[in-house]
Amino acid sequence: MSSNFTRRFLFLQGPPGPLFLRLAKSLTDSGNEVYRINLSGGDRLDWPEPTIDYRDNFSRWPVFIDKFIREHRITDVLMYGDCRPYHVVAHGIASSRKLRIHVLEEGYLRPDWMTLELDGVNARSRLTRNKQWIREQAKRLPPETVHDPITATFRRRARDSYWYYHYVCTGRIRYPHYRSHRPRGIIMDGFGWLWWLWWRDRRDKAAEQTLREIAGKPFFVFPLQLSGDYQIRAHSHFPDMEGAARYVIESFAANAPDDVHLLVKAHPLDNRFHSWAGFVRKEARRLKIEDRLHYVDGGDLQDMARDARGMVCVNSTSATLSLAAGVPVCAIGEAIYNLPGLTHQGHLDGFWRDPQPPEPGLFEDFRRVLTDQCLVRGGLASESAVTILVESMHERLLR
Repeated sequence: MSSNFTRRFLFLQGPPGPLFLRLAKSLTDSGNEVYRINLSGGDRLDWPEPTIDYRDNFSRWPVFIDKFIREHRITDVLMYGDCRPYHVVAHGIASSRKLRIHVLEEGYLRPDWMTLELDGVNARSRLTRNKQWIREQAKRLPPETVHDPITATFRRRARDSYWYYHYVCTGRIRYPHYRSHRPRGIIMDGFGWLWWLWWRDRRDKAAEQTLREIAGKPFFVFPLQLSGDYQIRAHSHFPDMEGAARYVIESFAANAPDDVHLLVKAHPLDNRFHSWAGFVRKEARRLKIEDRLHYVDGGDLQDMARDARGMVCVNSTSATLSLAAGVPVCAIGEAIYNLPGLTHQGHLDGFWRDPQPPEPGLFEDFRRVLTDQCLVRGGLASESAVTILVESMHERLLR
């Protein structure tokens, strides 16, 4: 590596695929030094170049990472997600040494964007939650540029994820103490995806039938999130998504007008063997709202968000679809977009009868500030998307 570096970057775990390695090459070509620590066989697959393997137990990780940072005089740490166990420790150590910590995550606005922020994302974002500040910042920014859509394929994400976790499993001998951040076993996840693919056509047909039944009727939409997502595990008041769903359905049954329906929308990537359809039916019977509580696993959420009276979510980025359409949103968890003037600020119980819509123009201002300070263009699901993301991240990291 060149001795005329400007920064020393330490790369920790990234998303499955070639993104982090390509970004590292881009940074070294600009005269920076880059280091990487592999924690698992999947990391080794995605970063085959000479690097450091951490193979000891998790309790020794704080001492190891602190010594590594000190000896290599690291200036910047880059990680995918700030809630993984290894990343939580590294974040704390790096913070104590006043390093720049860059956290990459799925985008607050989808598709076409990824989140890249200093110090943390989601509830830990440094973005000011003040509408007057948002308005003032937006005035200083140029109009948002119109871009071509980022290309993406499910096949690409599935391929990268499959091989990554295949090598996590087969790399146990080399990395015997590795602790995955995933709440359930990788093999069970694989069977879950097979199950998900097998029943996809039947789910789509059932969703079409349900949407026809409620067409023209007043309804609220409640998009489910993944229980294993740190948005639920770390940034909400609920132990899992089932707990959040019960809370929302109870509130709807007790407070919503009798002619209003609630549409519970499955997360498109939920591959668990949990029957959400059965869960919703059981809750509907228990609360005697069988004719007003519905479940769909399919359909276009953007259309549902536009046509609904309002959206309830924990902290899902799906809320931005409603806010863009001027439809009221009630967020019952910690969310970057949950600020006065943009979302309903009263209790959920009052939302069903008197939902507060977003102030005109505020979401557009919020979006411009968000893209300027927190987002980078690109994605993970195609060659062109990764290329654009590398260029965007390179510019943001060295800004």
